[in-house]
Amino acid sequence: MQYRKDRKGNDISVLGFGCMRFTRKGNNIDIDKAEKEVMLAMKEGVNYFDTAYVYPGSEAALGEILHRNHCRDKVYIATKLPHYLIKSMDGVEKMFQEELKRLKTDYIDYYLMHMLTDVATWEKLKRQGIAEWIEGKMKSGAIRNIGFSYHGNTAMFRQLVDIYDWDFCQIQYNYMDETSQAGREGLLYANKKGLPVIIMEPLRGGRLVNLLPQSAKKLFEEDPLERTPAELAFRWLFNQPEVTCVLSGMNSMEMVMENVKTADKAVVGHFSQEDEELVEQVKAEIKKTIKVGCTGCGYCMPCPMGVDIPVTFRCYNEIYSETKFGARKEYLQCTAFRQNQSSASLCKGCGKCEQHCPQHIEIRKELKNAVRELEPVPFKAARKIIKLLKLW
Repeated sequence: MQYRKDRKGNDISVLGFGCMRFTRKGNNIDIDKAEKEVMLAMKEGVNYFDTAYVYPGSEAALGEILHRNHCRDKVYIATKLPHYLIKSMDGVEKMFQEELKRLKTDYIDYYLMHMLTDVATWEKLKRQGIAEWIEGKMKSGAIRNIGFSYHGNTAMFRQLVDIYDWDFCQIQYNYMDETSQAGREGLLYANKKGLPVIIMEPLRGGRLVNLLPQSAKKLFEEDPLERTPAELAFRWLFNQPEVTCVLSGMNSMEMVMENVKTADKAVVGHFSQEDEELVEQVKAEIKKTIKVGCTGCGYCMPCPMGVDIPVTFRCYNEIYSETKFGARKEYLQCTAFRQNQSSASLCKGCGKCEQHCPQHIEIRKELKNAVRELEPVPFKAARKIIKLLKLW
Protein backbone atom coordinates (compact mmCIF):
# COMPACT_ATOMS: atom_id res chain seq x y z
CA MET A 1 0.00 0.00 0.00
CA GLN A 2 1.21 3.48 -0.84
CA TYR A 3 0.67 6.33 1.64
CA ARG A 4 0.56 10.11 1.27
CA LYS A 5 0.84 12.79 3.95
CA ASP A 6 -1.97 14.93 5.28
CA ARG A 7 -1.44 18.50 6.44
CA LYS A 8 -0.19 17.35 9.85
CA GLY A 9 2.19 14.69 8.59
CA ASN A 10 -0.04 11.65 9.09
CA ASP A 11 0.21 8.83 6.56
CA ILE A 12 -3.07 8.23 4.71
CA SER A 13 -3.49 5.19 2.47
CA VAL A 14 -3.93 6.20 -1.17
CA LEU A 15 -6.93 3.85 -1.25
CA GLY A 16 -9.74 4.76 1.12
CA PHE A 17 -12.79 2.67 2.02
CA GLY A 18 -16.07 4.39 1.16
CA CYS A 19 -18.68 2.98 3.52
CA MET A 20 -21.80 4.26 1.73
CA ARG A 21 -22.16 1.08 -0.33
CA PHE A 22 -21.97 -1.61 2.35
CA THR A 23 -24.08 -4.57 1.17
CA ARG A 24 -27.62 -4.53 2.53
CA LYS A 25 -29.68 -7.49 3.70
CA GLY A 26 -33.28 -6.32 3.48
CA ASN A 27 -33.46 -2.93 5.18
CA ASN A 28 -30.26 -3.40 7.16
CA ILE A 29 -26.56 -3.55 6.40
CA ASP A 30 -25.12 -7.06 6.24
CA ILE A 31 -22.65 -6.31 9.00
CA ASP A 32 -20.92 -9.71 9.01
CA LYS A 33 -20.14 -9.39 5.31
CA ALA A 34 -19.06 -5.77 5.71
CA GLU A 35 -16.84 -6.76 8.62
CA LYS A 36 -14.91 -9.26 6.49
CA GLU A 37 -14.37 -6.65 3.79
CA VAL A 38 -13.32 -3.90 6.21
CA MET A 39 -10.91 -6.16 8.08
CA LEU A 40 -9.38 -7.46 4.84
CA ALA A 41 -8.87 -3.87 3.68
CA MET A 42 -7.21 -3.01 6.99
CA LYS A 43 -4.97 -6.06 6.77
CA GLU A 44 -3.86 -4.90 3.32
CA GLY A 45 -3.02 -1.41 4.59
CA VAL A 46 -6.16 0.69 4.09
CA ASN A 47 -6.47 3.10 7.01
CA TYR A 48 -8.99 5.76 5.85
CA PHE A 49 -12.70 4.96 6.22
CA ASP A 50 -15.32 7.43 4.98
CA THR A 51 -18.95 7.52 6.10
CA ALA A 52 -21.66 10.12 6.78
CA TYR A 53 -24.63 10.82 9.03
CA VAL A 54 -27.06 10.46 6.12
CA TYR A 55 -25.74 7.10 4.83
CA PRO A 56 -28.39 4.76 6.31
CA GLY A 57 -26.80 2.49 8.92
CA SER A 58 -23.25 3.18 7.72
CA GLU A 59 -21.84 4.99 10.77
CA ALA A 60 -23.28 2.43 13.17
CA ALA A 61 -21.99 -0.50 11.10
CA LEU A 62 -18.48 0.93 10.89
CA GLY A 63 -18.48 1.72 14.60
CA GLU A 64 -19.59 -1.81 15.49
CA ILE A 65 -16.99 -3.43 13.21
CA LEU A 66 -14.12 -1.39 14.71
CA HIS A 67 -15.44 -2.03 18.24
CA ARG A 68 -15.72 -5.79 17.69
CA ASN A 69 -12.15 -5.96 16.49
CA HIS A 70 -10.64 -3.46 18.97
CA CYS A 71 -9.00 -1.48 16.19
CA ARG A 72 -10.41 2.05 16.42
CA ASP A 73 -6.95 3.47 17.06
CA LYS A 74 -5.52 1.83 13.92
CA VAL A 75 -7.69 3.75 11.43
CA TYR A 76 -8.81 7.23 10.50
CA ILE A 77 -12.57 7.81 10.50
CA ALA A 78 -14.05 10.48 8.26
CA THR A 79 -17.69 11.43 8.66
CA LYS A 80 -19.85 14.41 7.81
CA LEU A 81 -22.21 17.00 9.27
CA PRO A 82 -25.40 17.40 7.18
CA HIS A 83 -25.53 21.15 7.86
CA TYR A 84 -28.48 21.47 5.45
CA LEU A 85 -30.64 19.65 8.03
CA ILE A 86 -29.55 21.87 10.92
CA LYS A 87 -31.30 25.03 12.11
CA SER A 88 -29.28 25.82 15.27
CA MET A 89 -26.00 25.05 17.01
CA ASP A 90 -27.92 22.93 19.51
CA GLY A 91 -28.88 20.78 16.53
CA VAL A 92 -25.24 20.60 15.39
CA GLU A 93 -24.09 19.44 18.82
CA LYS A 94 -26.90 16.90 19.14
CA MET A 95 -26.10 15.43 15.73
CA PHE A 96 -22.37 15.31 16.44
CA GLN A 97 -22.93 13.46 19.70
CA GLU A 98 -25.18 11.00 17.89
CA GLU A 99 -22.42 10.37 15.36
CA LEU A 100 -19.90 9.69 18.14
CA LYS A 101 -22.34 7.25 19.70
CA ARG A 102 -22.97 5.46 16.41
CA LEU A 103 -19.25 5.20 15.71
CA LYS A 104 -18.49 4.09 19.28
CA THR A 105 -15.73 6.67 19.63
CA ASP A 106 -14.99 9.95 21.37
CA TYR A 107 -13.28 11.67 18.46
CA ILE A 108 -13.49 12.03 14.68
CA ASP A 109 -10.24 12.12 12.71
CA TYR A 110 -11.61 13.92 9.63
CA TYR A 111 -14.87 15.84 9.93
CA LEU A 112 -16.53 17.40 6.88
CA MET A 113 -19.21 19.93 6.21
CA HIS A 114 -21.23 17.64 3.96
CA MET A 115 -21.85 18.98 0.46
CA LEU A 116 -20.95 22.59 1.19
CA THR A 117 -22.41 24.34 -1.81
CA ASP A 118 -21.39 27.99 -1.80
CA VAL A 119 -20.02 30.93 0.15
CA ALA A 120 -23.51 32.08 1.17
CA THR A 121 -24.12 28.74 2.90
CA TRP A 122 -20.86 28.99 4.83
CA GLU A 123 -21.63 32.57 5.86
CA LYS A 124 -25.01 31.42 7.16
CA LEU A 125 -23.32 28.69 9.19
CA LYS A 126 -20.84 31.21 10.57
CA ARG A 127 -23.67 33.48 11.70
CA GLN A 128 -25.09 30.51 13.57
CA GLY A 129 -21.76 29.96 15.34
CA ILE A 130 -20.19 27.06 13.42
CA ALA A 131 -16.65 28.53 13.43
CA GLU A 132 -16.61 28.83 17.23
CA TRP A 133 -18.08 25.33 17.57
CA ILE A 134 -15.38 23.88 15.30
CA GLU A 135 -12.66 25.70 17.24
CA GLY A 136 -13.95 24.24 20.49
CA LYS A 137 -14.06 20.70 19.13
CA MET A 138 -10.58 21.01 17.64
CA LYS A 139 -9.21 22.32 20.92
CA SER A 140 -10.76 19.45 22.89
CA GLY A 141 -9.57 16.85 20.37
CA ALA A 142 -13.09 15.68 19.54
CA ILE A 143 -12.36 16.71 15.93
CA ARG A 144 -8.79 16.27 14.66
CA ASN A 145 -9.15 17.72 11.13
CA ILE A 146 -11.89 19.88 9.62
CA GLY A 147 -12.83 19.97 5.94
CA PHE A 148 -15.68 20.04 3.45
CA SER A 149 -17.03 17.95 0.60
CA TYR A 150 -18.13 19.66 -2.58
CA HIS A 151 -20.21 19.27 -5.74
CA GLY A 152 -20.25 22.25 -8.05
CA ASN A 153 -18.09 24.35 -10.34
CA THR A 154 -14.42 25.28 -10.08
CA ALA A 155 -14.89 28.98 -9.38
CA MET A 156 -17.03 28.43 -6.29
CA PHE A 157 -14.72 25.66 -5.08
CA ARG A 158 -11.78 28.07 -5.13
CA GLN A 159 -13.77 30.59 -3.10
CA LEU A 160 -14.66 27.95 -0.50
CA VAL A 161 -11.03 26.83 -0.23
CA ASP A 162 -10.05 30.43 0.57
CA ILE A 163 -12.86 31.29 2.96
CA TYR A 164 -11.65 29.27 5.98
CA ASP A 165 -8.50 27.60 7.29
CA TRP A 166 -9.49 24.06 6.29
CA ASP A 167 -7.35 20.99 6.96
CA PHE A 168 -8.56 19.05 3.91
CA CYS A 169 -11.30 18.83 1.29
CA GLN A 170 -13.16 16.17 -0.70
CA ILE A 171 -14.15 16.47 -4.35
CA GLN A 172 -15.66 14.41 -7.14
CA TYR A 173 -12.89 13.76 -9.65
CA ASN A 174 -12.18 11.20 -12.35
CA TYR A 175 -11.01 11.21 -15.96
CA MET A 176 -14.46 12.28 -17.17
CA ASP A 177 -14.65 15.13 -14.61
CA GLU A 178 -11.24 16.59 -15.36
CA THR A 179 -12.78 19.87 -16.55
CA SER A 180 -16.05 19.76 -14.61
CA GLN A 181 -17.02 19.86 -10.92
CA ALA A 182 -13.97 21.18 -9.01
CA GLY A 183 -11.90 19.56 -11.76
CA ARG A 184 -8.17 19.39 -12.16
CA GLU A 185 -7.95 23.16 -11.76
CA GLY A 186 -9.61 22.86 -8.35
CA LEU A 187 -7.39 19.95 -7.36
CA LEU A 188 -4.25 21.94 -8.19
CA TYR A 189 -5.59 25.02 -6.42
CA ALA A 190 -6.32 23.14 -3.19
CA ASN A 191 -2.93 21.45 -3.33
CA LYS A 192 -1.19 24.80 -3.84
CA LYS A 193 -2.98 26.01 -0.68
CA GLY A 194 -1.58 23.01 1.20
CA LEU A 195 -4.83 21.05 1.44
CA PRO A 196 -4.90 17.26 1.18
CA VAL A 197 -7.57 16.28 -1.36
CA ILE A 198 -9.77 13.22 -0.89
CA ILE A 199 -11.34 11.92 -4.09
CA MET A 200 -14.91 10.60 -4.28
CA GLU A 201 -16.65 9.04 -7.28
CA PRO A 202 -13.44 7.84 -9.00
CA LEU A 203 -15.65 5.56 -11.12
CA ARG A 204 -18.66 7.92 -11.18
CA GLY A 205 -20.65 5.55 -9.00
CA GLY A 206 -19.44 2.55 -11.00
CA ARG A 207 -20.56 4.05 -14.30
CA LEU A 208 -17.02 4.10 -15.70
CA VAL A 209 -17.09 0.32 -15.33
CA ASN A 210 -20.65 -0.93 -15.67
CA LEU A 211 -22.20 1.68 -17.98
CA LEU A 212 -19.46 2.19 -20.53
CA PRO A 213 -20.71 2.16 -24.13
CA GLN A 214 -20.07 -1.13 -25.94
CA SER A 215 -17.40 0.49 -28.09
CA ALA A 216 -15.46 1.47 -24.94
CA LYS A 217 -15.89 -1.98 -23.41
CA LYS A 218 -14.48 -3.46 -26.60
CA LEU A 219 -11.31 -1.39 -26.14
CA PHE A 220 -10.71 -3.14 -22.83
CA GLU A 221 -11.62 -6.56 -24.22
CA GLU A 222 -9.01 -6.15 -26.96
CA ASP A 223 -6.37 -4.53 -24.73
CA PRO A 224 -3.09 -6.52 -25.02
CA LEU A 225 -2.05 -5.28 -21.56
CA GLU A 226 -5.34 -6.62 -20.08
CA ARG A 227 -6.11 -3.46 -18.12
CA THR A 228 -9.56 -3.30 -16.55
CA PRO A 229 -11.83 -0.21 -16.51
CA ALA A 230 -11.53 0.14 -12.71
CA GLU A 231 -7.77 -0.32 -12.73
CA LEU A 232 -7.26 2.34 -15.39
CA ALA A 233 -9.50 4.86 -13.61
CA PHE A 234 -7.76 4.37 -10.26
CA ARG A 235 -4.28 4.44 -11.72
CA TRP A 236 -5.10 7.68 -13.56
CA LEU A 237 -5.85 9.22 -10.16
CA PHE A 238 -3.01 7.62 -8.23
CA ASN A 239 -0.55 9.00 -10.79
CA GLN A 240 -1.35 12.57 -9.71
CA PRO A 241 0.72 13.70 -6.69
CA GLU A 242 -1.95 16.26 -5.70
CA VAL A 243 -4.38 13.40 -4.93
CA THR A 244 -4.09 12.28 -1.30
CA CYS A 245 -6.61 9.45 -1.08
CA VAL A 246 -9.11 7.86 -3.48
CA LEU A 247 -12.33 6.48 -1.96
CA SER A 248 -13.84 3.27 -3.26
CA GLY A 249 -17.25 1.92 -2.22
CA MET A 250 -15.99 -1.66 -1.93
CA ASN A 251 -18.58 -4.34 -1.20
CA SER A 252 -16.89 -7.62 -2.07
CA MET A 253 -13.66 -9.33 -1.09
CA GLU A 254 -12.68 -9.49 -4.76
CA MET A 255 -13.18 -5.75 -5.15
CA VAL A 256 -11.04 -5.06 -2.09
CA MET A 257 -8.19 -7.20 -3.36
CA GLU A 258 -8.35 -5.81 -6.91
CA ASN A 259 -8.22 -2.22 -5.67
CA VAL A 260 -5.50 -2.96 -3.12
CA LYS A 261 -3.41 -4.58 -5.84
CA THR A 262 -3.78 -1.46 -7.96
CA ALA A 263 -3.03 0.90 -5.05
CA ASP A 264 0.05 -1.11 -4.12
CA LYS A 265 1.71 0.04 -7.35
CA ALA A 266 0.42 3.61 -7.13
CA VAL A 267 3.72 5.40 -7.54
CA VAL A 268 3.52 8.84 -9.16
CA GLY A 269 4.94 8.57 -12.66
CA HIS A 270 3.88 4.96 -13.25
CA PHE A 271 1.19 5.94 -15.79
CA SER A 272 2.53 5.16 -19.25
CA GLN A 273 1.94 6.71 -22.66
CA GLU A 274 -0.10 3.60 -23.51
CA ASP A 275 -2.27 4.25 -20.43
CA GLU A 276 -2.85 7.86 -21.47
CA GLU A 277 -3.80 6.77 -24.97
CA LEU A 278 -6.33 4.23 -23.66
CA VAL A 279 -7.92 6.86 -21.40
CA GLU A 280 -8.29 9.23 -24.34
CA GLN A 281 -9.77 6.48 -26.53
CA VAL A 282 -12.30 5.54 -23.84
CA LYS A 283 -13.23 9.20 -23.29
CA ALA A 284 -13.72 9.63 -27.02
CA GLU A 285 -16.14 6.69 -27.15
CA ILE A 286 -18.09 8.02 -24.18
CA LYS A 287 -18.28 11.49 -25.73
CA LYS A 288 -19.86 10.06 -28.86
CA THR A 289 -23.01 9.52 -26.81
CA ILE A 290 -23.30 13.15 -25.69
CA LYS A 291 -25.95 15.60 -26.88
CA VAL A 292 -24.18 18.96 -26.46
CA GLY A 293 -20.53 19.57 -27.33
CA CYS A 294 -19.87 21.69 -24.24
CA THR A 295 -16.27 21.54 -23.02
CA GLY A 296 -17.02 23.18 -19.67
CA CYS A 297 -14.73 26.12 -20.44
CA GLY A 298 -17.10 28.57 -18.70
CA TYR A 299 -16.75 31.39 -21.25
CA CYS A 300 -20.56 31.61 -21.26
CA MET A 301 -20.55 32.53 -17.58
CA PRO A 302 -21.69 34.31 -15.54
CA CYS A 303 -25.32 34.08 -16.63
CA PRO A 304 -27.32 37.22 -15.71
CA MET A 305 -30.08 34.96 -14.34
CA GLY A 306 -27.71 32.71 -12.43
CA VAL A 307 -28.01 29.58 -14.61
CA ASP A 308 -25.02 27.24 -14.26
CA ILE A 309 -24.73 26.48 -17.97
CA PRO A 310 -21.72 24.08 -17.91
CA VAL A 311 -23.26 22.01 -15.10
CA THR A 312 -26.58 21.85 -16.93
CA PHE A 313 -24.99 20.58 -20.14
CA ARG A 314 -22.81 18.09 -18.31
CA CYS A 315 -25.81 16.56 -16.55
CA TYR A 316 -27.88 16.67 -19.74
CA ASN A 317 -25.16 14.70 -21.53
CA GLU A 318 -25.00 12.19 -18.68
CA ILE A 319 -28.62 11.23 -19.32
CA TYR A 320 -27.46 9.74 -22.61
CA SER A 321 -23.97 8.56 -21.65
CA GLU A 322 -24.89 7.16 -18.21
CA THR A 323 -28.31 7.08 -16.49
CA LYS A 324 -31.27 9.43 -16.09
CA PHE A 325 -31.41 8.90 -12.33
CA GLY A 326 -27.71 9.61 -11.84
CA ALA A 327 -27.79 12.67 -14.08
CA ARG A 328 -30.86 14.14 -12.37
CA LYS A 329 -29.44 13.46 -8.92
CA GLU A 330 -26.21 15.28 -9.78
CA TYR A 331 -28.16 18.14 -11.37
CA LEU A 332 -30.22 18.52 -8.19
CA GLN A 333 -27.07 18.53 -6.05
CA CYS A 334 -25.30 21.09 -8.19
CA THR A 335 -28.13 23.53 -8.92
CA ALA A 336 -30.79 23.29 -6.21
CA PHE A 337 -28.89 22.76 -2.95
CA ARG A 338 -27.70 26.36 -2.73
CA GLN A 339 -29.10 29.67 -1.57
CA ASN A 340 -29.05 31.10 -5.09
CA GLN A 341 -30.39 28.25 -7.17
CA SER A 342 -28.91 27.87 -10.65
CA SER A 343 -31.20 25.56 -12.64
CA ALA A 344 -31.65 25.96 -16.39
CA SER A 345 -35.32 26.90 -16.16
CA LEU A 346 -34.21 30.32 -14.86
CA CYS A 347 -33.01 31.20 -18.38
CA LYS A 348 -34.79 34.21 -19.90
CA GLY A 349 -33.26 33.80 -23.36
CA CYS A 350 -31.16 36.98 -23.39
CA GLY A 351 -28.46 35.32 -25.54
CA LYS A 352 -25.47 36.88 -23.78
CA CYS A 353 -23.95 33.42 -23.28
CA GLU A 354 -23.97 32.59 -27.00
CA GLN A 355 -21.84 35.65 -27.80
CA HIS A 356 -18.91 34.12 -25.91
CA CYS A 357 -19.22 30.38 -26.63
CA PRO A 358 -16.10 29.17 -28.54
CA GLN A 359 -18.01 26.02 -29.57
CA HIS A 360 -20.83 28.13 -31.12
CA ILE A 361 -23.46 26.13 -29.26
CA GLU A 362 -27.07 27.27 -29.53
CA ILE A 363 -27.15 27.57 -25.77
CA ARG A 364 -30.70 28.92 -25.38
CA LYS A 365 -32.14 26.12 -27.50
CA GLU A 366 -30.13 23.43 -25.74
CA LEU A 367 -31.04 24.76 -22.29
CA LYS A 368 -34.72 24.30 -23.16
CA ASN A 369 -33.99 20.72 -24.23
CA ALA A 370 -32.09 20.16 -20.99
CA VAL A 371 -34.96 21.49 -18.88
CA ARG A 372 -37.33 18.96 -20.46
CA GLU A 373 -34.99 16.11 -19.50
CA LEU A 374 -33.56 17.32 -16.21
CA GLU A 375 -36.50 19.06 -14.57
CA PRO A 376 -39.45 16.68 -14.42
CA VAL A 377 -42.18 17.20 -11.81
CA PRO A 378 -40.27 15.43 -8.98
CA PHE A 379 -37.29 17.72 -9.54
CA LYS A 380 -39.48 20.83 -9.39
CA ALA A 381 -41.07 19.60 -6.17
CA ALA A 382 -37.69 18.84 -4.61
CA ARG A 383 -36.35 22.25 -5.63
CA LYS A 384 -39.29 24.00 -3.97
CA ILE A 385 -38.87 21.97 -0.77
CA ILE A 386 -35.14 22.73 -0.68
CA LYS A 387 -35.83 26.45 -1.06
CA LEU A 388 -38.71 26.47 1.43
CA LEU A 389 -36.78 24.59 4.13
CA LYS A 390 -33.49 26.32 3.28
CA LEU A 391 -31.69 22.99 2.85
CA TRP A 392 -28.50 24.63 1.58
